[in-house]
Amino acid sequence: MGEVAVADPASVVGVISDFRTEHGISHPVSCRALGVSESWFYKHRTRQPTRRELRRQHLIEAVKEESDTSGGTYGSPKIWIRLVRQGWRVSVNTIAKP
Repeated sequence: MGEVAVADPASVVGVISDFRTEHGISHPVSCRALGVSESWFYKHRTRQPTRRELRRQHLIEAVKEESDTSGGTYGSPKIWIRLVRQGWRVSVNTIAKP
């Protein structure tokens, strides 16, 4: 499955839906091109984000906020320290991921 396997499911569903509305490409063709099954698409189209996905999104926002606050000068170790002080339970390696 390659890149699609690690992509955010909501973004993949959005791409497939956009292909239909903007280019007239059917869902089955888009699913086949992206390497996902039609049943996967229909399942994830109406699915609510999981707690893990929500937490990850909040973490990304917190890291971006700390980076912006520092003017982009803080690296992952310093951002990790600041987030831990705010109550986040996260590893420095998770912060360092792009």
